[in-house]
Amino acid sequence: MSDIIQLLPDSIASQIAAGEVIQRPASVVKELMENAIDAGADRIQLIIKESGKSLIQIIDNGCGMSETDARLCFERHATSKLRTADDLTHIRTMGFRGEAMATVAAIAQVELKTRRHADELGTRVLMEGSELKSQEPCQTAAGTSIAVKNLFYNVPARRNFLKSNSVEMRHILDEFQRLALAHPDLFFSLHHNDSETYHLPPGNFRQRIVGIYGNNFNQRLVPVSEDTDILKLSGFVGKPEFAKKSRGDQFFFVNRRFIKSGYLHHAVMAAYEELLPKGVHPFYALFLTIDPSRIDVNVHPTKQEIKFDDEKLVYNYLKVAVRHALGQYSVTPTLDFEQGGTFSPTRLKPTTPPTLSTIESSATAKPNSGGGSQSGSGGLSTGPSERRRAQHNLDNWQKLYENIGEEPESAPMFPETEEEGEVITLESKISQPNDESSNLLKGYKDDKVPYQIHARYIISPIKSGYILIDQQSAHERILYERYLHTLGQQQASSQGQLFAQTIELSPPDAVLLTEMLPQLRLLGFDIEEFGKNAFVINGLPAEVAGKQGEAAIIDHLLSQYREQLDLKLDTNEAIARAMARSAAVKRGQRLEVAEMLEIINQLFACENPLRSPSGRACYLTFTLDDLERQFAE
Repeated sequence: MSDIIQLLPDSIASQIAAGEVIQRPASVVKELMENAIDAGADRIQLIIKESGKSLIQIIDNGCGMSETDARLCFERHATSKLRTADDLTHIRTMGFRGEAMATVAAIAQVELKTRRHADELGTRVLMEGSELKSQEPCQTAAGTSIAVKNLFYNVPARRNFLKSNSVEMRHILDEFQRLALAHPDLFFSLHHNDSETYHLPPGNFRQRIVGIYGNNFNQRLVPVSEDTDILKLSGFVGKPEFAKKSRGDQFFFVNRRFIKSGYLHHAVMAAYEELLPKGVHPFYALFLTIDPSRIDVNVHPTKQEIKFDDEKLVYNYLKVAVRHALGQYSVTPTLDFEQGGTFSPTRLKPTTPPTLSTIESSATAKPNSGGGSQSGSGGLSTGPSERRRAQHNLDNWQKLYENIGEEPESAPMFPETEEEGEVITLESKISQPNDESSNLLKGYKDDKVPYQIHARYIISPIKSGYILIDQQSAHERILYERYLHTLGQQQASSQGQLFAQTIELSPPDAVLLTEMLPQLRLLGFDIEEFGKNAFVINGLPAEVAGKQGEAAIIDHLLSQYREQLDLKLDTNEAIARAMARSAAVKRGQRLEVAEMLEIINQLFACENPLRSPSGRACYLTFTLDDLERQFAE
């Protein structure tokens, strides 16, 4: 039998490698921008067309390349950043494997122009599918310009798996933001379809964060700075009140390299213990500077995972430093009943609870102009409003001390789900039962009236037993089908605003909202683009007008829509899901009997009442026989 094992041609090997290194246009952006940073550039421009599918161009003023290097950089494992195996333990550059240029050239048409600062002429190289098409001298600016065109043109299966332009652009913006945050001392700009999205001059880290996220972000930042012989930590964390339900604004940089680490994220969240409800994530952008010999970055092709030689030490150090920063800037909670704070009774154990007189003394004392106190009998003056406030505080104190010394109940301090307590942004008929829904109660037998348990589920008796309805899932199904119908019929009405409201969004959110605008207009939103990342809201759907701030409505919709993008739904379905999830009644929201009846009636009028748009069951049926068997066991 003849030999059957053979070496793969370099072109095929490069295409296989590209499957790991280059997963989407954002991967090309990351690799080429890192090369520009390693080349010593202090000015980097990114130009994108059609979310990177037709053009990705990086222009830098780095050191440039010689004629020989310009050709050699497209060979596999060709790099200027390593010489020996020992260099792997002291890596300070962004790249080091020598795979990026070869894999990009294997799956795209690449034009490279480069010139060293000391040379008069530069070099132009054209590559297509790992094949050299031409190489010639040219006039070009000092530095390097790389244009990647028609990505995955020779791998149609990979190109077909790319998601919508808005999804791919969001990933590009993520990579751009990470590199721009990691290097605030460099100039970065981003142009998308001939429009400038970012223009970031060099500055300090706070200025870079504000440049990316907007001026209103400045007040949300708490600085973190600690320094030891082993590890140096610096950066910013967000104040708890500005935390969001969606993730994405959390950044770790180890020696200026962005990494992902669930372990370190847990350390930061532990520092926020008792400051945030469940399912909410704060902003943070933290730099860890450590000896390269104490970490291993050669773990994953994307180089976004690293290993520490002492991970527990880094965890504890990070947790203590963030908690210290929050405490130092008075972010930790204070005992203020008027602010509705949540406290754990088992942590407060004074010897004697306060009395009404002691609280009155602190609540009603008001110095007079002479420095003393005014009172008809030489004591303190206590008016009706002051006494009510004192009594209110006394009631809160008494509740606080009711169970001192007892074991804490199993109920969590914060809502059980991330949905509980969430503000409804799109009101439906259920929130304001009309006369028709109230009439449903007439003639209804008492043993058939539905009721609510734990403000989460609706129990409705039926002839054979009862059904248990998840109120949020059921309402999401109702609204989802309603919005899909509205988008198909294009019949929604809009209520004009007395004064137009202007909102300014971050570039990623602006891209999403621009894509959503046609469908939102069908649902009754009258929104127009107003310059760079700004939008004017002229009108809202009649059912939401006046219920909540315009900016809050848009922010919540964007957050919900962003969660649907990775499912690769069509735009109508993604928006309908986002709207339904945003507008549905939440777990933990109490309902009147008429509201429960309306949910039940509308749910079973749906085309698919079994499951919510996300696949969660809307109701379960229990028969009397099921109950009998439970008691018989």
